[in-house]
Amino acid sequence: MFYDHQQIEKKWQKYWEDNQTYKTSDKTDKPKFYVLDMFPYPSGAGLHVGHPLGYIASDIYARYKRHQGFNVLHPVGYDSFGLPAEQYAIQTGQHPAITTEQNITRYEEQLRKIGFSFDWSREVRTSDASYYKWTQWIFIQLFHSWYNKNTDKAESIETLIQHFEEKGSDGLNANQNEELNFTAEEWKNASEIDKGAILLNYRLAYRAETTVNWCPALGTVLANDEVKDGKSERGGFPVFQKKMMQWSMRISAYSERLLQGLKTLDWPQPLKDSQEYWIGKSQGAQVRFATENGETIEVFTTRPDTIFGATFMVLAPENPLVQNLTTEEQATEIATYIEETSKKTERDRMADVKNVSGAFTGSYAVNPFNGNRIPIYISDYVLMGYGTGAVMAVPAHDERDHRFAKKFNLEIIKVVESDVDVQEEAYDSKDSVCVNSDFLNGLNYNDAKAKIIAEIENRGIGHGTTNYRQRDAIFSRQRYWGEPVPIYYKEGMPYTLPNSALPLELPEVEKYLPTEDGDPPLGNAKTFAWDEANQKVVDTDLIDDKTVFPLELSTMPGWAGSSWYFLRYMDPNNDEFFAKKELTDYWGQVDLYIGGSEHATGHLLYSRFWNMFLKDRGYIEQNEPFQKLINQGMILGMSAFVYRIDGTNQYVSKNLAKDYITQAIHVDVSLLKGTTDELDTEAFKSWRPDYADAEFILEDGKYITGREVEKMSKSKYNVVNPDDICNEYGADGLRLYEMFLGPLEQSKPWNTQGLSGVYGFLKKFWNLYFDGDNFAVSDEEPTKEEYKVLHTLIKKVVYDIENFSFNTSVSSFMIAVNELQKLKCNKRNILQPLAVIISPYAPHICEEVWNLLGNNASIEFEQFPRLDESYLIEDEIDYPVSFNGKMKLKLKLTADLTKDDVQTIVMQNEDVKRILGENPVKNFIFVPKKIINIVS
Repeated sequence: MFYDHQQIEKKWQKYWEDNQTYKTSDKTDKPKFYVLDMFPYPSGAGLHVGHPLGYIASDIYARYKRHQGFNVLHPVGYDSFGLPAEQYAIQTGQHPAITTEQNITRYEEQLRKIGFSFDWSREVRTSDASYYKWTQWIFIQLFHSWYNKNTDKAESIETLIQHFEEKGSDGLNANQNEELNFTAEEWKNASEIDKGAILLNYRLAYRAETTVNWCPALGTVLANDEVKDGKSERGGFPVFQKKMMQWSMRISAYSERLLQGLKTLDWPQPLKDSQEYWIGKSQGAQVRFATENGETIEVFTTRPDTIFGATFMVLAPENPLVQNLTTEEQATEIATYIEETSKKTERDRMADVKNVSGAFTGSYAVNPFNGNRIPIYISDYVLMGYGTGAVMAVPAHDERDHRFAKKFNLEIIKVVESDVDVQEEAYDSKDSVCVNSDFLNGLNYNDAKAKIIAEIENRGIGHGTTNYRQRDAIFSRQRYWGEPVPIYYKEGMPYTLPNSALPLELPEVEKYLPTEDGDPPLGNAKTFAWDEANQKVVDTDLIDDKTVFPLELSTMPGWAGSSWYFLRYMDPNNDEFFAKKELTDYWGQVDLYIGGSEHATGHLLYSRFWNMFLKDRGYIEQNEPFQKLINQGMILGMSAFVYRIDGTNQYVSKNLAKDYITQAIHVDVSLLKGTTDELDTEAFKSWRPDYADAEFILEDGKYITGREVEKMSKSKYNVVNPDDICNEYGADGLRLYEMFLGPLEQSKPWNTQGLSGVYGFLKKFWNLYFDGDNFAVSDEEPTKEEYKVLHTLIKKVVYDIENFSFNTSVSSFMIAVNELQKLKCNKRNILQPLAVIISPYAPHICEEVWNLLGNNASIEFEQFPRLDESYLIEDEIDYPVSFNGKMKLKLKLTADLTKDDVQTIVMQNEDVKRILGENPVKNFIFVPKKIINIVS
């Protein structure tokens, strides 16, 4: 029977949509399972075949859990705010909302065509006002919260105000920007503006001057993960370090909890390691060094036991102390160095461990323990965001300090015993003892560290402490296409809008660039001011700073909406709250989360932070958002190259190119003939104007292209459109092939030629149900051999799915169908459960045969076949019979015979008697179900 995949797939996709087959129930009477894919950003290019890999895996698992009787939440939505749509708006004037809507429409067409079992009724978009209303609401909750270290959680700002009214800052144990000291009386007498400024020091969403990654070409601040090699990831524009007033999120308050929470998660270890490194916990001491000009430099060090070896100090170039410490003679050199450093991001500076640079301030500090005069430098290897932005340099025992000391000819003093010549290389070890360190001499690392910290505290020059590398997250973007921040300003102090004013919607603007005064694009809006008296947004020309006030002009970063979207899916149409607590309690954590490892230190940290905050404030119960996480690998493209002879418009075929000086040029893989490596030369000449006059040097009358496996991307012209694959091989073919390529977590090359194998399998599977053109399934009882094939498959597929080994399942399908074909099996009791087993992978074809088998309901909720191990027990064993270790014959014996039974049967066998002849048997060795060996 002809397998018409196009007709079958259209039919069932329409059925699923019309019947809302995958619509998830909010009833909480069944066990739940929440399967989620990382939020896709809808780009203009649409999907290529690499994108669905993770979606197919999660869809298989979601379908499998439905077969097991779970209430499965498997939603889809779009992270629809982003720079690409805004850049397009700047270039064309088209509103980003229009571009985004067009992109989403394209994405949705492609996703539906692949047959995903998403609950489309729960679709969310971060750029919809009905969604970002709640992103703004969460921001307001963060603004009105502080982190109480005593209770180790976020609390309402009202409890902090109550503390101030009763005790001032006395006894306060809070996460803060700087330590403030005031009495209850001083608090009560402070003005509203002064109180507001004090509270900003503690709020979890706060505004402060911060060093940021500023991209002038994009007119916005970028997150560290949006910058690569000093340039913006989007567009490749230069990025500079700059101080600006910015909104920040106090994620640093959660550093320890984020670190400890990793222990409870079933995540890939490399991803956990990335977060652990990013958070960067270290224990040591804060120590104050006096300088000769009266300033005090506070450093954080993890090795206070080496303080006697500190021979110079290094400050971050952006440290505020640099200005006061720089002498007139050194001012030019320092200014030049600071300018150069501003062109590097913090991430670049952290990554560059080999290059050493710096500049001398002209000032000196005093080592508090040996009284030595030590010079003060600045260098880009010291970061303002880590510790105090200053280090005591111990070149004998730190590799980077050592390179710095050698470059600037600074003193190197050994303070940890070793045979290493520290003048030539650093010796960093905690396994030795202190030397040249006065009262620490002879002490091991732990004893020396404890003793020096006690002495530091005794002298009143510092204290022991724990430090974290993780900085607070910048939360402002100077761009248009993002969530407006629900803040207005009175006398320069931020105030939140009332909840009744949400959502604060994006206003219309004439242009999407910053204003002439350098304000963000929202500064171009004509209606974007807050009328406090009438509680509404009004025209900006009404601002009088009495009753009408300016609104915040920055928008939220790209990660805001994706930090809580997994919660909104639980209750997407709720106008009264971001999600009903009854439903967040029921759905709880995401049970399976699949997505790329590139989000390790961005989205995955921010969403954990917001989740913990919402838990602290009592809005949800779960500590962590994503219990199990899998990073899918990448599907790589098979790029094609033509070889242009230098200085000409001649192109030489691959195997002749070695005879010429050529340049390899990417060519669109769609210009190849069928699935071969041969270039369609006429299509190539029509592809781009500069190739219209191309001449070709052929081999055997053909132009053969070079091929290479690379990342699949538009720029390499190696993108394969899933629509084309679905048309030719079917969505089921695409789904099976992507799983068949290899283990989910690994990267693997795409080869369209390989699809013919899985397509052939689908045709074989289809034809099991037919005799010629007639549907022919028998109600006859299957044989034991047929049941064995089925239950062998059940056992393998259950194991594979539960261990996410999807590629080996596809191989098992092929083996089972081949065996059933050989057995000419057409039995209902085999073919009906077979359709259920294969349906998570190839749902369209399985729905069709299920329907042909006489079932009116969808296959989707049919119970997954249960394994019966009795069918796997062997009745007979084909025993190899060896004589003195050499196999001579095979005997078929029943599996449950004892050794004595076996020996009796074997010794009476005529062939055995003939081989033994007159030789007496010395030993009869029997290994059940494996071998028989006769020693004579």
